[in-house]
Amino acid sequence: MLLSQDSSPRARAMYLRTLPSIRQRCTQVHDLAKKGQLQYFDYDPGKEDAVIEFCAGIIERDYANEFTSIPPHGRWRHLDAGRSRIEPMLRTWDVSGTPLDAKEKCKRVIDLFLVSVLLDAGAGNQWTYTENDSGQTFSRSEGLGVASVHMFEEGLFSGSASQPYRVDAEGLAQITVDKVTEAMQVSSSNPMVGLEGRTSLLVNLSTALKSNPQFFGDDARPGNMLDFLEAESKLEGSTRRVHISALWAVLIEGLSPIWPARLTLDGVSLGDVWSCSVLKQPGQTEGEDLVPFHKLTGWITYSLIEPMEKLLGWVFDGLEDMTGLPEYRNGGLLVDFGVLTLRPGVLSSECYPDRSGIPRLPPSHPAVVEWRAMTVIELDRIADAIRRKHNLPKDKLTLAQVLESATWKGGREIAKKLRPSTGGPPIDIVSDGTVF
Repeated sequence: MLLSQDSSPRARAMYLRTLPSIRQRCTQVHDLAKKGQLQYFDYDPGKEDAVIEFCAGIIERDYANEFTSIPPHGRWRHLDAGRSRIEPMLRTWDVSGTPLDAKEKCKRVIDLFLVSVLLDAGAGNQWTYTENDSGQTFSRSEGLGVASVHMFEEGLFSGSASQPYRVDAEGLAQITVDKVTEAMQVSSSNPMVGLEGRTSLLVNLSTALKSNPQFFGDDARPGNMLDFLEAESKLEGSTRRVHISALWAVLIEGLSPIWPARLTLDGVSLGDVWSCSVLKQPGQTEGEDLVPFHKLTGWITYSLIEPMEKLLGWVFDGLEDMTGLPEYRNGGLLVDFGVLTLRPGVLSSECYPDRSGIPRLPPSHPAVVEWRAMTVIELDRIADAIRRKHNLPKDKLTLAQVLESATWKGGREIAKKLRPSTGGPPIDIVSDGTVF
């Protein structure tokens, strides 16, 4: 939905919190890039072919082009890093006392997945997590995911001593930096970026759950969103169909209190929305220069769809509105292949804190905003090109599958090849644990 110039500030604020607004505003930035009008980056679409071949090669290598076998991008992969953890957990719930129905199982999984995603913002290049029972060591998203499973099993997020396998407002209100530090094995020799930020997200989640009983119920659990979504759904025979906009509304409205205060419009906190300098025009309406990303909300959405589909058999409509995730792996892929190149001299020397040549920027920096906006549209272009290469319709190779099998993984692999000592991205983001 595009807004007219005379729309109210409240309407513009609400628009910037919608799912379609992400692609629409990022397209405006991409259109300027095609004209060479970005402030910080040069755009070379001729380099896209190399990215496409690289990504297609990863799919061929890992899935032998059996596209139906590619799972969607979601937190489930990280929680099962090294071995399966979710399915065995589901089975233990059947043998411990009264077997659970599918809906309660799904509520518990949603509880876990939501807090796990909130803990998933970049941990930095040094932190690792060693799983006690397997002895395996993990870093980055997988380490954070595996750690969150064990925190969940130990009842760290539950306010009920008799029921550890849940997340509720009471349990989250008791989370402290010290508890997260211990559970995540953080120390002076094993430092984590953004520890305080991700801890505050969990504490703020307690407030959000209590403030929105229409979504999360009287006992303030993330999993209770199933009851709301069920009421918003429609049955076609035995199939329950839910529109993605209903789930997005739960997450963008229900979780709004957890995000740090950033930009506001008409008193509405916008979340992961930032000013883009190349969209600024003299005399424009307030908010016309803002680009929404809502990366963590998108990551949560992708992650929660999967258990509802698998455990309940629900079908989601409107998934074409979902975008790729504008984070440093997907975006790094574009920089490392030269699709995007920082213009010489556009960043001050203060942006290069060491001899690595890697700039270090806050999420609010206009270069980061340009980078992220370009990433959203380039992910669409890469996915479309891979589909054309294999003559596949969108429903046979979804954007979520491309993110999982190609771009996110590809961004990680090229980073490790080009920067083997750290495996870090080509542009380093000063993370507070709430954006990347």
